[in-house]
Amino acid sequence: MKKFVVLCALAWGFMPLLWAAGGVGQRLSKEEFRAKQQAYIVEKAGLTEQEAAAFFPLYFELQDRKKELNDEAWKLMRQGKDENTSEKQYEEIMEGVYDARISANRLEKTYFEKFKKILSCKKIYLVQKAEMRFHRDMLKGMHRDGRHKPPRDKK
Repeated sequence: MKKFVVLCALAWGFMPLLWAAGGVGQRLSKEEFRAKQQAYIVEKAGLTEQEAAAFFPLYFELQDRKKELNDEAWKLMRQGKDENTSEKQYEEIMEGVYDARISANRLEKTYFEKFKKILSCKKIYLVQKAEMRFHRDMLKGMHRDGRHKPPRDKK
């Protein structure tokens, strides 16, 4: 059960990156996905051109670093597919997965400090809210007809 919960959490958090890599539905390049995401966040969070120009290089740097951690976790999870995996090996796998998640959270906190030098905390909040809405709307669009649809405009 723990494996299932961890797997679901990882899949949910990084599904948009899978889409960007072309793993689900219509293939979007990483650049296309990021351009759509950036436009959505700029609009919903009300970022100025100057704020966006300073913020998004750091934001995407964080996304890349989190993807590396996620890739490590997935690599570990794949090791557990072998039916001959021992309980000790499962423990090591899960320790590694949780360590990757903790590292990702620490990384987010570090970047939050960097983001505060560029944006107000209110705008960081609005960015986070827009990011979650973007991912949710992407998932809804994918589930509705199995293809990529741009996020709906909600307030």
